Amino acid sequence: MATAIYTVKGMTCGHCVSSVEEEVGGVSGVTSVEVDLASGLLTVNSDGPVDAAEIVAAVEEAGYEVASPV
Repeated sequence: MATAIYTVKGMTCGHCVSSVEEEVGGVSGVTSVEVDLASGLLTVNSDGPVDAAEIVAAVEEAGYEVASPV
């Protein structure tokens, strides 16, 4: 199992969190997603390595921006 942590900018509410979780959760190989609204941290667990560009694209599809991988 692999874990990656990203900082997401622009989230302001629970709906924002749900949107990010839904989009990132749809990325192939992702097994679970946790978003902390207060800190902006996105934790992605997967069966194996997932291309960071796919995670960034999913966050952008939800309407937000990845500040940086942590």
